[in-house]
Amino acid sequence: MTRRVLVLGGTAEARELAARLAAAGHAVTTSLAGRTRHPRLPSGEVRTGGFGGVEGLAAALGEVDVLVDATHPFAATMTDHAAAAASSTGTPLVVLRRPGWTAGPGDRWTRVPSLPAAAAAVPAGARVLLATGRQGVEAFVDVDAWFLVRAIEAPAVLPPRSELVLARGPFALDDERALLARHAITLVVAKDSGGATEAKLVAARERSLPVLLVDRPPLPAGILAVATVTAAAEAVGGVS
Repeated sequence: MTRRVLVLGGTAEARELAARLAAAGHAVTTSLAGRTRHPRLPSGEVRTGGFGGVEGLAAALGEVDVLVDATHPFAATMTDHAAAAASSTGTPLVVLRRPGWTAGPGDRWTRVPSLPAAAAAVPAGARVLLATGRQGVEAFVDVDAWFLVRAIEAPAVLPPRSELVLARGPFALDDERALLARHAITLVVAKDSGGATEAKLVAARERSLPVLLVDRPPLPAGILAVATVTAAAEAVGGVS
């Protein structure tokens, strides 16, 4: 059965899911937040920009059979809105979340609950690879450390002692090794995003560097997530 699917996207998994659903004949529209100037576009229709909160999203669901939240694991506000709008309209909701990372032998991770908690845990004088994305930089502007800030686009503010690198991942392990060595990094700060961006964590392990890993925000109460594109596609319409 052909279904009208609205995918809240912006991730590699969202693009893969949109391609799979479109190839199976479903009418797919992917919504992008519009925060990145040159995003990678998925298959099917694309809309850019917010909905105007829960009410706006609920109104948009009038033309939708299934809502899929495949946003970034840290896009907590959008996930909250998706859950509320789907509940108010009776629209089936599928939440796709790739698994987070798990520490292995040799990892020196400290998990923290938030970006401000990570900022508070940075030792004075550290040389930090800050790989939290441009929206996470603000929490670190008053920290007494040097930061190599890596983001797809420039953040609104930077710590006074910092260098900005504009780049889009995922990054090769050899490149991450060279980056940590070239800048004499002593600490890595990252979000537990999961997926294919873990090379920085492997490079940190090899150099026995500590890592501050920010935990994901919890899902709304009563919401269960699937971990793979295949599971999400099957939940939408039996697509394997």
